[in-house]
Amino acid sequence: MRDETLFISDLHLTIERPEITQKFLYFLESRATQAKEIYILGDFFDSWIGDDDFSPPIGKVKKHLKALTQTGTKVFYIHGNRDFLIGKKFSQESGIILLDEYSVIDLYGTPTLLTHGDLLCTDDLAYQDFRVKSRSKEWQDNVRSKPLIFRLLFARWYRLRSFFHKRKKSQVIMDVNLKTVESVMSQYSATRLIHGHTHRQAVHDFQIHDKPAQRFVLAEWTKENTSLLRWNADGYQVESL
Repeated sequence: MRDETLFISDLHLTIERPEITQKFLYFLESRATQAKEIYILGDFFDSWIGDDDFSPPIGKVKKHLKALTQTGTKVFYIHGNRDFLIGKKFSQESGIILLDEYSVIDLYGTPTLLTHGDLLCTDDLAYQDFRVKSRSKEWQDNVRSKPLIFRLLFARWYRLRSFFHKRKKSQVIMDVNLKTVESVMSQYSATRLIHGHTHRQAVHDFQIHDKPAQRFVLAEWTKENTSLLRWNADGYQVESL
């Protein structure tokens, strides 16, 4: 009987990291088949320039996701800062269900807020300005209107630019703002938060209005560490794959 929920994030799938793709495909064929629901909390791909992109490893990933969802396991997805252009076509072809950037679920009796995590990094003003711009319909329509080869080159340039910009930023700026965390959790009446983005896997216990709360940060998938957060009626466990 499938009665557990799995959470993963920040796989950053790309042709340049075939070993991570293989680990994910194996996950879909093995561990994932035991789950009732799977939540992928953003940056599934290292970049996404439109649902018309069929470059590797997209085809294999869609095929394996579709095979899993057809068995009854539900797979939900929240956009990340690298792949926010994933749209309805990919959703239909893979069988995944797209969620809002902030989504609350009932996780075994506890209201739990899910998000990628970039919205919580409010100290990074430059990124937040770009985020507002890049989420506008005008910006996205303009990008999608460009030839595919142009978009692929743009994505490569943007990844390189992002790499060098991150090296100049302090680690504090690139982490979540704790006041923002508390404010957003209060807004959604949630006592538990699960997110990715920062790549700083941890479990944080704290209080909101004198009530206990928890924040779970998911790991980035790398050659050395591919892990997931598992929940069932007995609680949670971090599993290595």
